[in-house]
Amino acid sequence: MEEAMTSSQGGESDMDYSDNECYDEYYNIHDDSDIEQIDPRKIDPEYFEFRCLLEEEVDRLLNETVEALSSILHISPSLAKVLLYSHQWNVNEITKKFRENPTSVLVSSRIEPATTPSSLLLTRYIICPVCVTPQPLDKFYGLSCTHMFCKDCWTMHFEVQINQGISTGIACMARDCVVLAPEDFVLKHLQRPNMREKYQQFCFQDYVKSHPELRFCPGPNCSIVVHSCEMKAKRATCTQCKTAFCFRCGCDYHAPTDCQVIKKWLTKCADDSETANYISAHTKDCPKCHICIEKNGGCNHMQCYNCKHDFCWMCLGDWKSHGSEYYECSRYRENPNIAHESVHAQAREALKKYLHYYERWENHSKSLKLEEQTLTNLKARINQKVMSGLGTWIDWQYLFTAANLLAKCRYTLQYTYPYAYYMDAGPRKELFEYQQAQLEAEIENLSWKIERAETTDRGELENQMDIAEKRRTTLLKDFLDV
Repeated sequence: MEEAMTSSQGGESDMDYSDNECYDEYYNIHDDSDIEQIDPRKIDPEYFEFRCLLEEEVDRLLNETVEALSSILHISPSLAKVLLYSHQWNVNEITKKFRENPTSVLVSSRIEPATTPSSLLLTRYIICPVCVTPQPLDKFYGLSCTHMFCKDCWTMHFEVQINQGISTGIACMARDCVVLAPEDFVLKHLQRPNMREKYQQFCFQDYVKSHPELRFCPGPNCSIVVHSCEMKAKRATCTQCKTAFCFRCGCDYHAPTDCQVIKKWLTKCADDSETANYISAHTKDCPKCHICIEKNGGCNHMQCYNCKHDFCWMCLGDWKSHGSEYYECSRYRENPNIAHESVHAQAREALKKYLHYYERWENHSKSLKLEEQTLTNLKARINQKVMSGLGTWIDWQYLFTAANLLAKCRYTLQYTYPYAYYMDAGPRKELFEYQQAQLEAEIENLSWKIERAETTDRGELENQMDIAEKRRTTLLKDFLDV
């Protein structure tokens, strides 16, 4: 089977968006006379500042905050840690509350100054409620709740909790007591080095997870912690393992869709996975000769190997007339009378809408994976060209840059579909779908040119790369909510 993408168009797409002429003047992507004078970081909607830190650097950052709060409120570092953890490391908020009412801050954080019950002050021996063993009073310890237990029982309690992965959330042993054990109290009762190390590691993880400016890199076996002063849904890329993720939620990067919407979408896809199984196949029938065709590349312009008919993989429409209708292919048409239909009709319409967006989401996800195979084939093709004396490796490097940009654009395009699915109908959605369609058309055009490029095509391909990236950044700039 052979496949092709949008017919080669020099520069801008020739698609006729007669209903959207008002957008064309505003999005004149060729007018870049002012852009050259601007710092690229200021015009990149995905840019934000972050640092990748090692564990010791994070420890130093956390300890500086602990020491600052401890100095301001004149409290122990251990108590400062509990307060910071329970208030998401907001020093200003803690300071304000503490000065207004110190006791309420301590109680709300489930800590208070520890005291020994007055009834025990004259007692030499007491019985531990856990092990029921009489021991001297100096062998007993308690938290602010005044529940007293022997040292051995505290040690056993802490070790059991730590082995279950609990650290900052370890509470008093007394039934229904919610008072938390500070770090210094726990460490005082842990004698085994491996237990102390495990406890401190778990505490470190809890502190990082509770800190709004810190995020663990989600890469496998990666110890890097990303730090940023801005909690934005922007792409953070680990300098160690190169994993890219959304800084705000820690999941796969999902611009322009926001964190809450992508969670709803992924949950819906998981819940409706059986319903959507029939559209996850890699094959479709040629609309002309009905022979079965397998999609083995990232592009949507297909050519039947049997009858040479050109058609769109998504809507199966004739590709010759597809240029003027591509916008309609990616856009879902709402039924204006659906509110007056029966419940069953509304359910069918809802499923139809979901499948429309899911199929395109899944198609671009698969296309990204197929682009990896395209890159492998590209390397083999370039190697063959070099061996044949048709240029050097340096002459062909621009193709790898183009392939990387293609993957970047297709990745963004994939995440435009959950965004569009949850958008309310109206002018803003029409504008979004217009930009979405233009980006999709330029991606198809770029993919076509990459697969067929020669050394003499470098200028034309770089121009197409510029167009595709500007389409992508324009869409993100208008619809990326951060």
